[in-house]
Amino acid sequence: MTTILVNPLDESRPNPAPPAPRLATLAGRTIALLDISKPGGSVFLDRLERLLIERHGVARVVRQTKPTFTRPAPAEVMDRLLAAGAEGVIEALAD
Repeated sequence: MTTILVNPLDESRPNPAPPAPRLATLAGRTIALLDISKPGGSVFLDRLERLLIERHGVARVVRQTKPTFTRPAPAEVMDRLLAAGAEGVIEALAD
């Protein structure tokens, strides 16, 4: 009997993408906070929103919530962030 070994790892080499450019400053910007729907995420984001405004001069914070943390954000959520004029996005991970 022949033994066949199967490697479960994806050995393909992805094309690396350059990171998104960083904002020079947060002052006067519109920043989006994306809640991934894990317990405690909204508590963390509430505090972060206050700090962004008070300490970093963020002009406006917009918030969206993913329907589940187990999947990427649906296109509709990302479209709402773009429509709101988000110049940067912070994703909350909490438990």
